Amino acid sequence: MRTPASTYRLQITENFDLDDAAAQIEHLRTLGIDWLYLSPVLRATKGSTHGYDVVDPTLVDPDRGGKEAFDRLCRAAHDAGMGVLVDVVPNHQGVAEPRQNPWWWDLLRQGQASPHAEAFDVDWEAFDGKLMIPVLGDDTDDDGATAAGQSEKALADLTLRVEDGEPVLAYWDNVYPLAEGTYTLDTAGQIADSPAEVHDRQHYRLVNWRTGDRGLNYRRFFTVTTLAGVRVENPDALRESHTEIKRWFDEELVDGLRIDHPDGLRDPGRYFTDLQELTGGAYVLIEKILEPGEKLPHEWLETGATAGTTGYDALGTVDRLFVDPAGAYPLTTLDAALRQGSTAQGTQEGNWPRMIHGTKRAVVDGALHAEVERLAREAETEPALSAFSHGRLVDALSEILANFEVYRTYLPEGVEHLESALRRASAARPDVAEVIEALGPILGVGTAESDLTPVARRFQQTSGMVMAKGVEDAAFYRYSRLTSLTEVGGDPSVFAVEPDQAHAEFERRQREEPLAMTTLSTHDTKRSESVRARISVLAEAAKDWASTVSYVEKQAAAAGIGPLADRTLVNLVLQAMLGAWPIKRDRAVEYALKAAREAQTATAWVDGSAEFEEELTRFVDVVLTEPSVRGAFEGFVRRVEQAGYVNALGQKLVQLTMPGVPDVYQGSEQWAPALVDPDNRRPVDHAQIAQRLAELDKRRDDPAVPRVHSVPALDDTGDAKLLLTSRALRLRRDHADLFTGYTPLTATGSAAEHLFAFDRGGAVPVATRLPLGLARDGGWGDTVLELPACAWVDELTGGRFEGTVRVSELLDLLPVALLRRA
Repeated sequence: MRTPASTYRLQITENFDLDDAAAQIEHLRTLGIDWLYLSPVLRATKGSTHGYDVVDPTLVDPDRGGKEAFDRLCRAAHDAGMGVLVDVVPNHQGVAEPRQNPWWWDLLRQGQASPHAEAFDVDWEAFDGKLMIPVLGDDTDDDGATAAGQSEKALADLTLRVEDGEPVLAYWDNVYPLAEGTYTLDTAGQIADSPAEVHDRQHYRLVNWRTGDRGLNYRRFFTVTTLAGVRVENPDALRESHTEIKRWFDEELVDGLRIDHPDGLRDPGRYFTDLQELTGGAYVLIEKILEPGEKLPHEWLETGATAGTTGYDALGTVDRLFVDPAGAYPLTTLDAALRQGSTAQGTQEGNWPRMIHGTKRAVVDGALHAEVERLAREAETEPALSAFSHGRLVDALSEILANFEVYRTYLPEGVEHLESALRRASAARPDVAEVIEALGPILGVGTAESDLTPVARRFQQTSGMVMAKGVEDAAFYRYSRLTSLTEVGGDPSVFAVEPDQAHAEFERRQREEPLAMTTLSTHDTKRSESVRARISVLAEAAKDWASTVSYVEKQAAAAGIGPLADRTLVNLVLQAMLGAWPIKRDRAVEYALKAAREAQTATAWVDGSAEFEEELTRFVDVVLTEPSVRGAFEGFVRRVEQAGYVNALGQKLVQLTMPGVPDVYQGSEQWAPALVDPDNRRPVDHAQIAQRLAELDKRRDDPAVPRVHSVPALDDTGDAKLLLTSRALRLRRDHADLFTGYTPLTATGSAAEHLFAFDRGGAVPVATRLPLGLARDGGWGDTVLELPACAWVDELTGGRFEGTVRVSELLDLLPVALLRRA
């Protein structure tokens, strides 16, 4: 099995296609990258900017370049000595525009008789043998939609027409097929029946768009109705959805895969085994969110079914290593004061476990209620549960899901998490404790994998949805104590990681999963690594930050704005603006509104508050345009920006050199202060980065340039980070023998706590942590680092060292060093 030394993630789109990616190979090779890492490339919904809404898995997307461009890219990468890793999506397909997806179109036309009926996870019995399509608008009568989610006014907007020789049913821009024998044509070739009559004869039923959350009868990706779940546990569905992927390996074009959202699959372990057979045992990474302390099933790593996760767990450890634990109390105090003054629903709760229980319960009672209803319907078929009503089963299942502490189990692996959820659910809801206890064996307690019930398997598919929507997409926007910690896969109640804890985790990774990915930024991170690096400095300047927040609020009030109903949102938005500063108005407003709608306290995506959103927009404008406020805020940014650059270099150095395969998300080799998508998917000027790298190399390697002038300054050009990234990547790729072990190194002296270093077996990264505190305490002083016995050269500055080294000399030009055994 070929494995990478590093990867570089490229977002392949219509505007940056596969040929554009191929044009970057020389530059990325110079940067030090070993493998290209491509976002999904199979045919997606027309105009898709991300590619996760695949509509035809048998084709490389023509809008992204097509098969020929894909093949050219892979062969060019191999000719350059690079590998190729591709992101694939086995869990779902895009169905927003049915005609674009041939499988879905045929399912709509033929219903259960379709050869693709088994590919999609549909509960036909739940909706009178039809497929529910929640698409009709809110043009209902005063009494609202009928029980079927329809109204006469909405159905009146249906039309019939012939497109490309095929009769279709249309609702505005949405087009659906007609089953044979369900319509008649007049002598002019037009459909003679009324649209409502024809609609009633189809294998699907169009209903009000709001109906889906409570009654949808097909599995989807989280709450996205336009992404329909695929049953890859079905051999035919697996084979047909992986024909193009198999070609990649048969023709030796691709070397590895990144598997999107495996937690949505019926049996992830079986899928990974099938994938190994299909690919010939290729390198596979999985997008798996691990909670603190949680580990992947040992068997997956032992058998090589996967090399590990895509790195959110590594991100959480690295970020917290650069957070001052002393900041926890003052930032918690600020958070409590803001909550006390908030009036919006859901803002007063500041206890993390209680908060996420509430947000998860809200999700299962709301946006994901259809999934719980389906679980209850399956549970009702179990004789042991026959004494309980449907409503009590729904309530009990909802409470268990709200108490689940991880994304999912892989029973019998992880049964302790299920047992814990059952105990907590019973304690929280003694009125349904009897039902919860009876559900235990049905959900898999004490059950062998081969004997799991259908409801146990579906429950495992469902729990991850609840975590994602209740925690990542709700609670993360309500818990603003220190927002660099509210990142995908993280637990923001874990405030900091001490050096000895980080060393222990890195030693474990070296032993157990040395080929898992490490990352700091992805297309899904809530904030880029640059933004988080600066925000983390707030833990060292908590009191000053609290004063800044208070001043901004008072000045906004003087301008007639606020206090906002959700004052914790003020803290969250100001931290985002701090991290991305300088920031233009459109980016700041777009982020603020998205954050507010995700938080769902004072507004929401559906039925939001225009009044609150207008007030929030005016608040952002005050920060950006009111001279006294902007001056104060910008002044605070200036006080912490250098420390933010120091954190950015330290985080990047650790991530690139720790055990694992480091990934560089496009553009993050420089200072890239991006916020949540779509902000973090903006185009990258690769040509400009390549030019800057060439200039850095020339200056750094020119013996005529004095060492003091050979390294760039810490500023928003990001040249210092570009230098570090290129040197670390080249060292890992070209001298793999220097990265075969892990030994912690400990400094001694007055500032020893500010140094983090380790020996990988000939490569020694040295990073500064908690830079504001270091400056306040007078710098490095007498602090020294004992290097392993040999001569060392710093890849970044050219400095040479040996034995016991004064840290003030080791880090005289940069706050980090990458020592190589000379």
